[in-house]
Order: sequence, then structure tokens, then C-alpha cells
Amino acid sequence: MIDRLLELYVKWENDKHVRMVILAGAGRGFCAGGDVATVYHLGKAGQQERGNAFFYKEYHLNYILGTYKKIHVALLDGICMGGGNGISMHGKFRVATENTLFAMPETAIGLHPDVGASYFLSRLRGHLGEYLGLTGTRLDGADLLSCGLATHFVPSQRLADLEDRLGGLNTGDAGVVGTAIDEFCDVVYPGDKSPLHRRDVIAECFGKETVEEIVETLEAKAASSDDEWFSETLAIMKKVSPISLKVTLRSIRQGKQESLFQCLEREYRLSVHAVNATHSTDFYEGCRALLVDKDNKPQWNPPTLAGVTTETVDDIFAPFHRGEKELKLPVQQREGRSMSRSRL
Repeated sequence: MIDRLLELYVKWENDKHVRMVILAGAGRGFCAGGDVATVYHLGKAGQQERGNAFFYKEYHLNYILGTYKKIHVALLDGICMGGGNGISMHGKFRVATENTLFAMPETAIGLHPDVGASYFLSRLRGHLGEYLGLTGTRLDGADLLSCGLATHFVPSQRLADLEDRLGGLNTGDAGVVGTAIDEFCDVVYPGDKSPLHRRDVIAECFGKETVEEIVETLEAKAASSDDEWFSETLAIMKKVSPISLKVTLRSIRQGKQESLFQCLEREYRLSVHAVNATHSTDFYEGCRALLVDKDNKPQWNPPTLAGVTTETVDDIFAPFHRGEKELKLPVQQREGRSMSRSRL
């Protein structure tokens, strides 16, 4: 599917008759993410290079979308998780509905929020991005609109009419397209149980410098407060992969200062190390526990945050030095700048 999308997006970008691309899900959801179960089976069969090739192409597609020269409208009707966010969040318009369900749940399978998530999560206000990336918390359509991950909210029963309206515009003007989408929008606000109502406490807890400090803050709050959110969030943090937590926090923090292509090239290193099990087998254990055997009882290695050393995390983020292939994106071709002289 990624090969086909890459082929089509490049073709459409160079076709003067194409002014806009509208992307929608073919079933009940938009996109539940990349097929990490297949990557798991490839790795277990000793074919890690094929698994790495999947991520190489996926991140290339993410970059093409993030630098696309035509108007891109993603209709996020239903589940939009993991890789689904990589083919939507980098585009010009992201239209949520009452059915939208967003998440980046990679820490639960020993991975990290990828597909450029360290770029779009790091730009959310008040350390919301760290919270979403570390815990995999789900957001609905109203939440996405409120925090800026969605640009519009359109009730699902109006999507067909919206597509007809956009199809008849014959324009590549973003202002005109945005105004047309506005015609179908509803005014919505986060629900009573939305995590966005906890922005202040999220910033207080997830703005700490280290994962250990985040956990300690949650522990202190859980002990002194009747609010179950603290204990529930703490339970998530203690259930997911310790090495994924440390990698994810650094990735999102670094992403604040990086351009999209820098985020994707760094994320590729992190993914290759996970697939190659260079420092830990947590990716395979997480996939086994949640996607294959489905016993939901992963045995992480290292099993604790204390076992994940700074030296290990430094090596995961360092340029490859074991013969691996770096991700090379067409930055000069698409943005007119070289990697060594990039600017935000």
C-alpha cells in the first residue's frame, strides 16, 4: 500500500490537472496504523532488513506528504492511529468527525511514536505531546480540533456532500478550500472526560525533565489526591516498555527543535534499533504480548527505568555505526536546502 501511495502521490503532484488530493478510509476507520505484526514475523524469521525497508518507505511517504505541493485533505472518520497519523497529520487539512479516534500507542509494544510524531506531538502546547506519546492516550474528534491536530470538525453524515463540494472547486487555493470545508463544520467542544480539561496538571507532570521525575510526580499526586486520573496514568506508565518511555521522551523533546525531515531521519534510527533488537527485544515482546499471543503480559527487558542507562539511550539516538543504512530523504530536491544547513 505504501509503494502504491508513493507512486500515486508523486504522479498527482506532477499532474497539472490535479489540484487537490482527498484521502479517506475504505472501511469503518481511516487507518489503524502500519502492519507491525508483519514486521514482527519478518524479524523473528531473521529478515530484519525487510522490516526496516518497510519503515524506510513509510517515512519517505510521510515526508512527501509533509512537503506536498498540492492541497491535501484527510477525512479522519474512525480510527486514526500510528501510521494513519503519518499519512494525515502532515497534510494541509485534517477533518475530524464524531467517529474519530486518535492515538499513538507505540510505547505499549516496545516501539516509539514514529511517522513524524516527534514533529507534530512536540508542537502541542503544555507538554500535551509528551503525555500522548508516553501513555498512548486516545483523543476523539472534538479533542483533535481543540488541540490543533485537526483543522476542522465535520459530522460524518456530511462527508459525502463535502467531498462533492471539494471535487467541484477546481482550485489549488488553500484559502478557498478551507472556506469550503468551513461550510460543513459543526462547533464542538471536548467532552466532560476529555484529558484536555487537565492541561495544567498534564503540564505539571509531563513537563518534568526525566521519565523518572514524571513517574515520581504522578506517584506523589496519586497518594495525595482522590482524582483517579493520577493512579490510572501512573498504571499506564508502569505497564509499557521502560526503554520505549525514555526513547519517546527524548525523541519528542528533540523534535521541538527539528524540522520534519530531521525528525523522520532520527525516528528511523530508533525504529531500526528496535527491529534489529540492538539494545532490547522489547519490540518483539510487545508485539507478541499485544498482537500475536495477546496475553497482554509483556516481560520487558530491561524491566525497569533504572535499567535503561543514559549510555544506551545515547547510542540509540547516535548516527548508525554498525553498518546500518541511514534514511536519506529528498530534502534538497523538495525544500531546496541541504541537511547540513537546514533551518526550522
